[in-house]
Amino acid sequence: MKLKLEVTEKEGSYTCETNLYVIIAWERKFKRKISELSTGIGMEDLAFMAYECCKQQSIPVPMVFDDYIKNLLDITVLDDDPVNPHQEAHTSES
Repeated sequence: MKLKLEVTEKEGSYTCETNLYVIIAWERKFKRKISELSTGIGMEDLAFMAYECCKQQSIPVPMVFDDYIKNLLDITVLDDDPVNPHQEAHTSES
């Protein structure tokens, strides 16, 4: 499972994408399985994933997670898939 996150901080915004390492780090910290996200996801969950993504992608972050949270203004999950994808009608030529 991958999540694409748009993170807005006091100094600007950036986009990051979770990977397997980030998901496992989240599971270990919060003692939950990723499948439980289908019942709801909290802002702390998103903030932690963004924090770990930044560390993986060499985006500078504070050493302490709570200090990272203090700089956040918003986190949005981006959806690249269209809600109603357009499918072309199949026609047969006789």
